[in-house]
Amino acid sequence: MSAMMDDQGSSVMFIRGNQVHSMDGSSLELELETFQRQVTLRFLELAAVGNDDLLSLAWMRKLLDIFILCQDELRMIFFNHRAQVMKPPMDRIVSDFFERCVKALDLCNAVRDGIEQIKQCQRLLEIVLCALDQKRIIGEGQCRRAKKALADLANCMFDDKESSAYMALRNRSFGRNTTTKDLYQIHNQNSNYQHRSVGHFRSLSWSVSRNWSAAKQLQAIGNSLCPPKSNDLVATNGLAMPVYTMSSVLLFVMWALVAAIPCQDRRLQLHILIPRQFPWSAPLLSLHERIMEDSKKKERKNACGLLREIQQIEKCARVMNELVDTLQFPLAEEKGEEVRQRVQDLSHVLEALKDGLDPLERQVREVFHVIVRGRVGT
Repeated sequence: MSAMMDDQGSSVMFIRGNQVHSMDGSSLELELETFQRQVTLRFLELAAVGNDDLLSLAWMRKLLDIFILCQDELRMIFFNHRAQVMKPPMDRIVSDFFERCVKALDLCNAVRDGIEQIKQCQRLLEIVLCALDQKRIIGEGQCRRAKKALADLANCMFDDKESSAYMALRNRSFGRNTTTKDLYQIHNQNSNYQHRSVGHFRSLSWSVSRNWSAAKQLQAIGNSLCPPKSNDLVATNGLAMPVYTMSSVLLFVMWALVAAIPCQDRRLQLHILIPRQFPWSAPLLSLHERIMEDSKKKERKNACGLLREIQQIEKCARVMNELVDTLQFPLAEEKGEEVRQRVQDLSHVLEALKDGLDPLERQVREVFHVIVRGRVGT
């Protein structure tokens, strides 16, 4: 971690040495340095978690918090230096960034459908919990009900290949009543869209086709993503650097969401090529490597998502399924005690899902709107 922090100074010098100072150069320089430092510190904190917490609901929420904060800070930099943002070559750099952002909107929609899939699994586990509740006598009818819910759960928790067919059904947008044509009209207007309600926007593709691919969408975001050239840094007074930083953060955040949550065609073999001279690149690349290693584990290779709570659902469902297959009635006292223990374990898993899924879904929706606000506010 100390090596990561040591790199921070070299990156700041890299930016500073390539800036052309205008009348407000010192103010801009401070903003750029602060932005780089904040991104670095946030990802260092994110990377400090143990493997048991990585890709948990709580960790994913922190990741999205970081994205929202960074995106809003970049938007403020654009606002403070609007005149420079509108000039070549900065206008082209910003336009390329917004094109990547628009592609991320579909991924937000796909992730939301994935969260709905996890919620369906949660509802099936609640049926099992209710059927085997020790507050009443467990009979053969309750056992059959639990078995049926567990069978449905097995169909819901399909592996990665099978998930593509299911997730192709429909991906809903977080906005309302606006078509793709509307978004393009907004994209090409400069005078009126600051006052439009975010609730009226839709994703570029509000309903994806059966051959839509999260992996291809990620590749599209990452295409031609490379650090700004020296002449671009000079010509933009360093403003090209935070755009590159935020583009890299956008790619990683979207990739991590697809890794964690069931999505249509969620292949994870995406190379994130970021030079290590930037202070924030070390923790970001470290997280990428750790998640990739987790995905290669035997028990995780065909998982529909790497979210820790999905792993807990799978483990809990397997144990409960083995248990109900051994139940004979009337229940012996020893077997009844085992049921009580497993039901208690199940209740802990459900509690974590209840506490984390809805807030995560709200944050994914907020990410969607933050991206739209960033485009609209320029």
